[in-house]
Amino acid sequence: AVNFGNGLAVLGQQPKTNIAIFCETRAEWMIAAQEIVSQIPRLRHIITVDGKPTTWSEFPKGVIVHTMASVQAMGAKADSGNKQQARPVPSDIAVIMYTSGSTGIPKGVMISHCNIIAGITGMAERIPNLGEKDIYIGYLPLAHVLELSAELVCLSHGCRIGYSSPQTLADQSSKIKKGSKGDVTTLKPTLMAAVPEIMDRIYKNVMNKVNEMTSFQRNLFILAYNYKMEQISKGYTTPLCDSLIFRKVRMLLGGKIRILLCGGAPLSAATQRFMNICFCCPVGQGYGLTESAGAGTITEGWDRLIKLKSVNLILNASRTYSKHESACFLTGIRISQRSIKSVSNFCCITNIRFCSSSIDRKKDLVKLQAGEYVSLGKVEAALKNLSLVDNICVYANSFHSYVIGFVVPNQKELAELARKKGFKGTWEEICKSPEMEKEVLKVLAEAAMAANLEKFEIPVKIRLSPDPWTPETGLVTDAFKLKRKELTAYYQMDIDRITWLCKKW
Repeated sequence: AVNFGNGLAVLGQQPKTNIAIFCETRAEWMIAAQEIVSQIPRLRHIITVDGKPTTWSEFPKGVIVHTMASVQAMGAKADSGNKQQARPVPSDIAVIMYTSGSTGIPKGVMISHCNIIAGITGMAERIPNLGEKDIYIGYLPLAHVLELSAELVCLSHGCRIGYSSPQTLADQSSKIKKGSKGDVTTLKPTLMAAVPEIMDRIYKNVMNKVNEMTSFQRNLFILAYNYKMEQISKGYTTPLCDSLIFRKVRMLLGGKIRILLCGGAPLSAATQRFMNICFCCPVGQGYGLTESAGAGTITEGWDRLIKLKSVNLILNASRTYSKHESACFLTGIRISQRSIKSVSNFCCITNIRFCSSSIDRKKDLVKLQAGEYVSLGKVEAALKNLSLVDNICVYANSFHSYVIGFVVPNQKELAELARKKGFKGTWEEICKSPEMEKEVLKVLAEAAMAANLEKFEIPVKIRLSPDPWTPETGLVTDAFKLKRKELTAYYQMDIDRITWLCKKW
């Protein structure tokens, strides 16, 4: 990292000027981030990670292309002994981190060195005995504040980091040859960060395998699961169950995970209980924003409720709040003071709180025509664990008294359901069939009632999507968070059709 920073100085890089990092999650990203802070008035240099491309004909004259190795070599040869190195002060900008864009155009948040240090210090307090013996696996986008802050926590405490990707993470990942081992099996990490999407997939895959077991095996697993859940609630451990029943499940993440950190979206209670029990480790669920340099608050290990601890709460005097509603303002040195094209002195996350738990962001809360509040994230979390559902987006507005849903069904499960119901056709025909929509809606309604959702929270109509939602489609972020505005625009014709049907009905 030092050589790379010296090499950038040889190329003319000045302190307090910006450098753009356009790279997947890997060691070179973090090496560059450790040594650069940068605003380039005119592009002069491009540094490639994997080698120099054969042609750069699209770029204007005057742009020089370097490999990362060549810049490091420049830095190693540079005579910087007599030159005093410029050190940043706490208020200097460390990184301009863009928000995920799940609710609109991404915003560039200017995060200072002081913000980052305060953020990672708070996160580290939730990880006991963090040190050089720990191994962290990095695979989430480093351009997302969750992964950046998690890796900085590890580097600040001497932990080792192994880099992976969602396509090579597990033994069953898409780019892992059948019979070969995934990165997590080879690396055997002790620490891991994940978004709810990843944990929900693990939960569904394991439960599908449990359902395929013999009756004896399935009942034994359920017995051990319920027994351990009861023992955990009493503060006891279950070493026998851990070694005999849950060992194979733990091996899905290498077998040595001791702490999981989850953030980016709400995690359902069922999934968090499952991860606690089957992976034999606490799950710290974080809540915050890019403006708070990562997690604004993190749960205790075995607590599934996000508690607002060491946070200043201020109610906005200019408006009236309902009995279930309050605005949460985070203040302190970890909060970014500004963002591109905006200036603020505090971070308002305006959450809806019931008792002591944070349910959802206000922007994901909709007041229906009859006055009931619906938490879209809460409904999605309750239904997403179904094996029939790969992804789901719930839609509602204040002009109607009902909720509808857009569902990406699991192809194997929906095909099996169609076979049982005697429906034949292509995958697109199955998804567009009103008959299959009704059958899936029945399954969702049963799951919603089992999750104790209110009647007005249960979708009355759904639309099945034959195509998955990926970052390439623009319907989800790189961290697989739903882009509600884009999804609403994409399915506007279906929303209009369902609205007309509901009025007729």
